[in-house]
Amino acid sequence: MLSTPPRWDLSNIYSGLDASELKADMQWITDEGESINVYYQKELAPLTSTAEPEVLAGHLDKLVERLNQIYLKAGTIGAYLHGCVATDSYDAEAMRMNSRFGIIMVQVQNVSTKLEAWLGKISKALPQALAIDGIAKAHSFFLKEAAEQSQYLMSEAEEMLAGELSLSGARAWSQLQGTVTSQKTAEIDLDGEVKTLPMPAIINLHGHSDEDVRRRAYEIEMQAWETIKEPLAAAMNGIKGTVNTLNSHRGRKDALHSALDMARIDRQTLDAMMGAMQDSFPMFRKYFRAKAKRFGQEQLPWWNLFAPAGKAGKTYTFSEATNLILKNFAVFSPELKDFAQGAFENNWIDAEQRSGKRGGAFCMSVPGVKGSRILCNFDGSLDQVMTMAHELGHGFHNYCMFQAGKTELQRSTPMTMAETASIMCETIVFDAIVSQVKDPQEELAILETALISDSQVIVDIYSRFLFEKEVFERREKSDLSADELCEIMENAQKATFGDGVDERYLHKFMWTWKPHYYRYGLSFYNFPYAFGLLFGAGLYAIYKERGDAFIPEYKQLLASTGEGTAADLAKRFGIDIRERKFWEESLKVVEGRIDRYIEL
Repeated sequence: MLSTPPRWDLSNIYSGLDASELKADMQWITDEGESINVYYQKELAPLTSTAEPEVLAGHLDKLVERLNQIYLKAGTIGAYLHGCVATDSYDAEAMRMNSRFGIIMVQVQNVSTKLEAWLGKISKALPQALAIDGIAKAHSFFLKEAAEQSQYLMSEAEEMLAGELSLSGARAWSQLQGTVTSQKTAEIDLDGEVKTLPMPAIINLHGHSDEDVRRRAYEIEMQAWETIKEPLAAAMNGIKGTVNTLNSHRGRKDALHSALDMARIDRQTLDAMMGAMQDSFPMFRKYFRAKAKRFGQEQLPWWNLFAPAGKAGKTYTFSEATNLILKNFAVFSPELKDFAQGAFENNWIDAEQRSGKRGGAFCMSVPGVKGSRILCNFDGSLDQVMTMAHELGHGFHNYCMFQAGKTELQRSTPMTMAETASIMCETIVFDAIVSQVKDPQEELAILETALISDSQVIVDIYSRFLFEKEVFERREKSDLSADELCEIMENAQKATFGDGVDERYLHKFMWTWKPHYYRYGLSFYNFPYAFGLLFGAGLYAIYKERGDAFIPEYKQLLASTGEGTAADLAKRFGIDIRERKFWEESLKVVEGRIDRYIEL
């Protein structure tokens, strides 16, 4: 195993940007998109809900098969190109090809929109057609959902225009945010040496063992974002304005309406979860104040929010982190451990911090090779070890779907359920580590790492939800200045962190570098994380009760997250996500950690 953070290997996807296979596949998608459009115009468009069920079933079979093929190829190309630009925004050729691919995919999306509208037109006949054996029947959930969502489409001409304009509009704004933030660097004095670091590395210093380093990193970060806040505010306004305009024309109530549909939950579920989260703020503030006392403070300044505790000097080489993850994954399931070992040995992980690479972490599926790729910014901290475990959980989720033979349309998982395996893997590592610790100071350090994550997913996520909600509301009336965005962010943090954090030192620029705000096709990319944490905690409790007997059903759940609503999938384990009680019970797990933390 490598002792230093590696870069990932994309060569089994395509040998390079100039690979003939890549060019051929891009051309195939172009041709297939045009061919499906012709098929739609000649064969499908004339059909109505009065057509014979057998005729509709035959066409639906052909349609599903062709869509699976095109999304398989597109998903593979998209993953490869994103893998190139996310790790090197200076690569002009990769950026150019990614832009070209975006143009191709707009045409594919336009055809998909036409097909969705057609499914809505024949929706009354769908039940009979889908009762007939065939590939369409196996994709009933996807087809029925598409038909239902078609009510929120504009006219065909308007949808086509919106798709084409997105290239020079919302997509361009999103790309600007990614490029600007990934190329931003800052200087900081570390151990007597002035270093120029990319922003993810500066942000990671929030977890440094030395408070002086944390404070200076915070101040430097604030100064850095100040210098580029205007283009990022323009990007935010462009994207949120686009979403508001399209939602209005599509008959959506608001941006949250579409986000809930994409998450496959209803407002009752969201209200139950968010209500339980809000009620938990006092216990988190108790944790924040207890942590502040360690530094002789009444409230935490932001730079101490991520400060380690206990024996905080422990750092991990990449090899040590790898071994720690594999050892604890094996406790849960040898299959999970074998999957993770393969990810490490086959260089699926890009963990090195460097300029031009995007911050944060993610896992992307690569369907053409039935694999995944994981990006993180490893700095040796336990937090980054947990981040790798989290992203490997996403990879295992992909693995379960591939193993079950799920098609691209069947694998379309909402963000709420997409966090299930990742949170489970984090919990596995945490639970295994803390159960083996004998030294109270080591236990304190591990609890701190977990509570930092828990507070981010519950308290900070709620602040991000409030922020985005207000941004959408204000954006309907006018553009927002960078200073207004900072004000909204600070107010959201005051409302959630409360008296646990020092109001003089909040993070008003949190909106600049979080890429979630800049995805115009998926608004409110925040509450699904809380859903994942709490749903995962509930599932882990069931695992602790049932042991190994739980794992086959758990794998089946992961394999089928693209084929049901969150409520229906949760029912398999006797969970009612529309009731606040479930969410409150999951939050009690965190409360137990806080009580133990204060005790130590």
